[in-house]
Amino acid sequence: MKKIQTQALTAALEAGRDILDIYENPGQDFGIERKADNSPLTLADKAAHRRIMQYLEPTGIPVLSEEGKHLPYEERQQWKELWIVDPLDGTKEFIKKNGEFTVNIALAREGKPLLGVVYVPVKGDLYFTFPSPTGEGLCARKVNVPCMRPFPTPEEIIATAQPLPLLQQERDEFVIVASRSHMSPETEEYVQLMRGRHERVKLISSGSSIKICLVAEGAADAYPRYAPTMEWDTAAGDAIARAAGCTVVDADTRLPLQYNKEDLHNPWFLVER
Repeated sequence: MKKIQTQALTAALEAGRDILDIYENPGQDFGIERKADNSPLTLADKAAHRRIMQYLEPTGIPVLSEEGKHLPYEERQQWKELWIVDPLDGTKEFIKKNGEFTVNIALAREGKPLLGVVYVPVKGDLYFTFPSPTGEGLCARKVNVPCMRPFPTPEEIIATAQPLPLLQQERDEFVIVASRSHMSPETEEYVQLMRGRHERVKLISSGSSIKICLVAEGAADAYPRYAPTMEWDTAAGDAIARAAGCTVVDADTRLPLQYNKEDLHNPWFLVER
């Protein structure tokens, strides 16, 4: 697990730098294309995918990447474990140049996300899971790693990271984080429901899997998602949130999200502390 984690951490950081090389180049054309579902695809998505595959393919564990080939379920269902990757989560935010995009890498086993790495290249925030010092399960960590080569070693990163949730002062408000690009009527209903339960409710918007990580670190109390997402959008953040003591559940059944399903779409879900 330690070697696999090292590969995932290094892959996320290196992919983040490749993304910023394109993002920060004033003369760079993002090379925006449209995929079959009309979602955008850029040169940065492709570059990050190539970089991540350089690190994950040698592990011998199959990879399910948003930008890779999606094998039929008849083959995928034989996989006991797999990498689930979004090389550039928040492509719309990347194109808008608001900095709210991430690199997501997760290792799932028997439908459950275990290892998770989420890197926010513009801010340098790195979230990841790590074997608990007690030897029981996984815990979640956060550290700031500026997106510039050479990066610290994985050992240095782990040694300086802080456990999640971060220690914070008590808040007198219930904080909900919502999608910047996908606000829906159902989300509005959830917000109104919470306003009926809490004296003060604050709503903040963000892009990509940063939203899940904000709940994991304790900066927000809930993230309701009543809009389409895919497994690679959530797997890494889900692993981190669970390891930080949060729940990530189907909004209807209240059961944990499952991965490597026949249909790779997620149901509507809730992330709560």
